Amino acid sequence: MPRALTVLLGGAAAVVVVAGVRAIAWLVAPAMLALLVVIAVSPVHRWLRGRGAPPWLATLTVVVLVYGVLAVVAVTVAVSGARLAAMLPEFARDELVVRAERAINGIDRGQLMGAIGGLLTELTSLTTSLVFLLALLLFLGVEVGWAGSRLAEIAVDRPHLREALMEFVRRSRRYLVVTTIFGLVVATLDTVALALLGIPLALLWGVLSFVTNYIPNIGFVLGVAPPAVLALLQHGPRRALAVLAFYGVLNFVVQSLIQPRFTGDAAGLSTTVTFLALVFWAWVLGPLGALLAVPLTVLVKVLLVDVDPAAGWAAALLRPPRTDDTPTAPGPRTAD
Repeated sequence: MPRALTVLLGGAAAVVVVAGVRAIAWLVAPAMLALLVVIAVSPVHRWLRGRGAPPWLATLTVVVLVYGVLAVVAVTVAVSGARLAAMLPEFARDELVVRAERAINGIDRGQLMGAIGGLLTELTSLTTSLVFLLALLLFLGVEVGWAGSRLAEIAVDRPHLREALMEFVRRSRRYLVVTTIFGLVVATLDTVALALLGIPLALLWGVLSFVTNYIPNIGFVLGVAPPAVLALLQHGPRRALAVLAFYGVLNFVVQSLIQPRFTGDAAGLSTTVTFLALVFWAWVLGPLGALLAVPLTVLVKVLLVDVDPAAGWAAALLRPPRTDDTPTAPGPRTAD
């Protein structure tokens, strides 16, 4: 088959697959998030089994750990959100209230009802996705003890596939560990700085900074916007500039200079590929795609590139630079 036709057929198949994944993003994104959470905590199950704990206790510990982490984050966000809602009236001004009333009076009621209906639909979809995620976390947590035996069965017929899946697990876990460590460092420093600057809800913004740290390249912008706006409303432009300056220096040094070196090595992806993956998966899967961009790209890489001996050229383009990647000058031409 001509190479051009192979490229065209492969490109057409990729377009169809991407369109299909985008159509079922409501299923793919929560499922991938649940899988990564279970991958991150699965060493606890193996450690407990190695210490002689019964299978049911190890599985129960994993499930409780997963739900416990989610519960802590949910309670923190809920309490801080309630405090934020209680603080909003303090920022209201008579002039702003008058403008808001005029704007409301000028809104067409049909459009308003349509907007409310769309909001309710989004909330329903979000609730459904959350219930699906919690249920999937439970099922995957229960079955984590059988992962090894299933991989062994796969290795009988497809040893390369088993190695690819194991590589995905190793790289994903390493990436999650590195990103979590840097996220905790950044979130702690941001929380302390916001508390010293007198910005309300410093813990909430620290949690937001921790979560957005999983979004490559642009997570800093998403994490700094709310506290900067709140500082502007409550203390004025100087305090807002102080928040922006601290976040800018800290996140530029940590997230732009230091962290990419470790996360790139952990995931086996270059910085450019990571940024392109962020844009692509956010377009395909929405906001969760931005959080899952690196693990999803690693999964695609190990399944389509690493298992194919003829795809070494693609692996060289995707991986981060090595210390031995020094450019060499071309040798002298020889006459034919």
